[in-house]
Amino acid sequence: MTELKEGQKAPEFSAKDQHGDTITLGQLAGKKVVLYFYPKDDTPGCTAEACDFRDNYQGLTAKGITVLGVSVDDEKSHQKFANKHSLPFTLLADPDKQIVEAYGVWGEKNMYGKKYMGTNRTTFIIDEAGNIAHIITKVDTKNATAQVLDLLGP
Repeated sequence: MTELKEGQKAPEFSAKDQHGDTITLGQLAGKKVVLYFYPKDDTPGCTAEACDFRDNYQGLTAKGITVLGVSVDDEKSHQKFANKHSLPFTLLADPDKQIVEAYGVWGEKNMYGKKYMGTNRTTFIIDEAGNIAHIITKVDTKNATAQVLDLLGP
């Protein structure tokens, strides 16, 4: 598993969203992209993070930012999650773990002393040229948008 660094080209991906449409990074060339990885649909931290992006979505789009959430859940799970919380942005399904592995966020986790493999919550900010501008590894789920905007500046 490669560790990505700021300034590197963001790995290309192709995945289905919650509507069954195929989305690729290449389609978003020329746009700023917030690509955020989260462990699981409809869990407390993941819901807090998604709702923070939802509540600040208009401000993000006004700055020309496209928001994409990625987890290893399937399209049906994403659709239910998006509908339940009125999420206005795209959720990408990565059940075969191609994107989480390409971005180096799939790894060993530890909860209550039990080790297991899962998605490490991480946000990548990709610039208009398709390069990784910023990587946020210590995501504040309730203030994820503020973390992004602080890095991007006014």
